[in-house]
Amino acid sequence: MAAKGRVYRRRPSTKRRRSRKRRSARSTALSLVLRHAANAGVVLLMMLGALAGFVAFFSRDLPDTDGLWAAERAPRVTFLDIDGAPISVHGESFGAPIRLSALPPYAPLAVLAVEDRNFYHHIGVNPISVARAIFVNATAGGIVQGGSTITQQLAKNLFLSSDRTLKRKIQELLLALWLEHQFTKDEILTLYLNRVYFGAGAYGIDAASYRYFGKPARQLKVGEAAVLAGLLKAPTKYAPTNNPVDAGQRGRIVIDAMEEARFITPTVAERARREPILLATPRYAAAPYFVDYLMQETRELSRGVDADLVVQTTFDPKLQTALEAGMRVGLAEAKATADMQVAAVIVDPEGAVRAMIGGRNYQQSQFNRATQARRQPGSAFKPFVYLAALEAGYSPEDTVLDAPIAIDKWRPENYNERYYGEVTLTNALAQSMNSAAIRVQEHVGRSAVRILARKMGLENTVTRGPSLALGVDAVTPLELAGAYAPLVNGGYHARLHAIDSIKTADGQLVYKRDTAMVDMAASYKSVRALNAMLAEVVRAGTGHAAAIDGWRVRGKTGTTQDYRDAWFAGHVGGLVGVVWTGRDDNAPMDKIVGGGAPAIIWREAMSRALEGRQPPIEIQNTPGEPEESDPLAALIKNDT
Repeated sequence: MAAKGRVYRRRPSTKRRRSRKRRSARSTALSLVLRHAANAGVVLLMMLGALAGFVAFFSRDLPDTDGLWAAERAPRVTFLDIDGAPISVHGESFGAPIRLSALPPYAPLAVLAVEDRNFYHHIGVNPISVARAIFVNATAGGIVQGGSTITQQLAKNLFLSSDRTLKRKIQELLLALWLEHQFTKDEILTLYLNRVYFGAGAYGIDAASYRYFGKPARQLKVGEAAVLAGLLKAPTKYAPTNNPVDAGQRGRIVIDAMEEARFITPTVAERARREPILLATPRYAAAPYFVDYLMQETRELSRGVDADLVVQTTFDPKLQTALEAGMRVGLAEAKATADMQVAAVIVDPEGAVRAMIGGRNYQQSQFNRATQARRQPGSAFKPFVYLAALEAGYSPEDTVLDAPIAIDKWRPENYNERYYGEVTLTNALAQSMNSAAIRVQEHVGRSAVRILARKMGLENTVTRGPSLALGVDAVTPLELAGAYAPLVNGGYHARLHAIDSIKTADGQLVYKRDTAMVDMAASYKSVRALNAMLAEVVRAGTGHAAAIDGWRVRGKTGTTQDYRDAWFAGHVGGLVGVVWTGRDDNAPMDKIVGGGAPAIIWREAMSRALEGRQPPIEIQNTPGEPEESDPLAALIKNDT
């Protein structure tokens, strides 16, 4: 019998105790799992939130992708010569959109071989390439290698700047993922090939094929496709038009990569290496100085117009060729030094600029000395002094004293300090006598000379002192040519112009030139007399080196102090030509005078410009006598 007040309980069996412990353990484990899962969920949600915030932050100013397939570019300007043939195209060139299936298979494969071999196997980003680029850049201590896929390159080219920043790189990655989600691989590659830059202003493989090889991209050969693919690394450096050697070497590297990737067979690769690459003659490349001048004029005349433009110019290819050939031959004959520069222009009686040279080598210097360099014309200004005298009633046969002269403290001298005494105005001009020209000016009046020069086209004639007669007011070669144009057209001031009209690509008129002949600058009688005097300059004076057999040349030499500038300005066969030589630093030349190199260059250029034309039958009158009884007949016979 049990003791009173004491309760006895039966101890559970061992088996039951173990079962209870197991249940407790499971409950504890489940609780831990649930607790960790909850923590992990919170962490995951936080990470997703952070990622969403990260994406939202870098996506907030991503560019609009609605116009993805539309090519945005600056307006394109096409310049036409006097016959309507294209001479130059300025602006970006986009080829016609071309489908991947229309290209030879090796054309896109050449691009993939050097830009993104795993293009068809990644999601827009290649982690292996990125990791490799990070390692190489970290080792080099700077950015020397990129890990971008073609999709990333497309994203950057279409939407982003080329700045190497973390933000731009992340946006590039996001856009690449978006492109991969929106388009197929073939569509992305097609878009890339149609929009990527291949150098020389060419965007897209079709434009590049035309630019470098003169044919559509569907006709590319393996070697040509390799050259184009090689351009993508550095379009300017490897452009075959600029650096054919490096372009060829880069093309062979692409062929090797294609063979290594088994995109082409060894036989095809070897044939491609041996096959010469022939560059097409540029369809639109002529007179770069002239084209630069045209571009500047076009911008001023088409302000506010945002459209492709077609510009009808006054450019004459034949005269440009003559001018360039004359420069080369003339410089060689004159044994000009390498540091001597040249500028030259040809204009017609109405002031239309037909040809232009702004320097000896455009690749070395784009500074246009024909339109931008203002230099003293020296004695090339003297015709305006004598024209003012003729307008005042003087005759070419009137005499003037050529002797030392002093005005206040100014004592100018003749060339070589030679003086001729009493001479006719014709002889004074022919021998370029300084003292005689100054005396004529002082008799006529400086204001009369200044006003006459401005009427002829030298608007910057401002000197009020006696040195005005010696051409101390700086001019450009183009301005001087314009001032000589009235000597051809009968005395009318002619507005210099290089553009006749501007239209949009769809034919809308933007600009049309008004008549170029404006005000009478000098009487026909005075102009005729001065032309007879200028003919003596070439026949028996300082400009004899400019003489052209069978043609009556009228012109004037000009040499400034210390031989810093040398000029020849004149006209023949209805064309005005001006040649200037000098140094860019305004340093003295080695005794180069206007009757030397400039006159020789002028003769060589203008004689070529006149090829195929018959010299007019002219009455060889003495200066001051009429050349024709009918002024219009004289213009038609002598000046056209």
